[in-house]
Amino acid sequence: MQSRDLIKKLEKLAPPEYAESWDNPGLLVGNADREVHKVYIALDADGGAVEKAVQCGCDMILTHHPLLFSAIKSIRDEDFIGHRLMMMIENKINYFAMHTNFDVAVMADIAADRLGLKNRMPLAMVRETESGLKGIGSSGTLDDELTLAELAALVRKAFDLPQVRCYGDPETTVRKISMCPGSGKGMDADVLKAGSQVFITGDVDHHYGIDCVEKEICVIDAGHHGLEHIFVPYMEQWLKENCPEIQTVTDDNQSPFFVI
Repeated sequence: MQSRDLIKKLEKLAPPEYAESWDNPGLLVGNADREVHKVYIALDADGGAVEKAVQCGCDMILTHHPLLFSAIKSIRDEDFIGHRLMMMIENKINYFAMHTNFDVAVMADIAADRLGLKNRMPLAMVRETESGLKGIGSSGTLDDELTLAELAALVRKAFDLPQVRCYGDPETTVRKISMCPGSGKGMDADVLKAGSQVFITGDVDHHYGIDCVEKEICVIDAGHHGLEHIFVPYMEQWLKENCPEIQTVTDDNQSPFFVI
């Protein structure tokens, strides 16, 4: 399949106009006329992912987070980003990213699916689409009330995580949930507007966590990677169903940090 034909399919799944103004999704490296037979899927185009894509003979790297957010003035091998870009170019590997456009089109729904949230509405950046309202994150209700500790255990299991961090009384009962995969810091006003009792997101720091509790919002910090790693298996399955002629290789999808 030509790269441009694959890109059309990817952009139908997650239209680029859904992306936030500061974002940089799309074809970031490569030639749209290049034939694509094998795609490497990862959350990030880090050095390990690029090296494995080269070793596996992939023609395209597909990630959630873009490697490039702002202009660069040089591409040099001694620079870690330049080195990755040179590896892609020298090995004729196209690089495509689907970020906040994917968050709006897909991520909010598949994350909420894992917790079985009902009566969903977008948390922020609402758009009217052919399939209904879409946005960053989602708010919804659980089938039954759970304590914060029970919900945290559910999140840990649903996203296959070794641990999550919680702010609030573990015995607080909750049913209305807001969640934002990735980094949702600063969205507490949206959570309050939604009437949610708990906010599930990543990248929560000490002060933001305790401030949310003061506002009567419990917080479950499942990590940036912890909530967004679902991009990899989702896109693997999507490519198998929509582009069966393309082989896929997936990143090992391990957390970038460990806790002792």
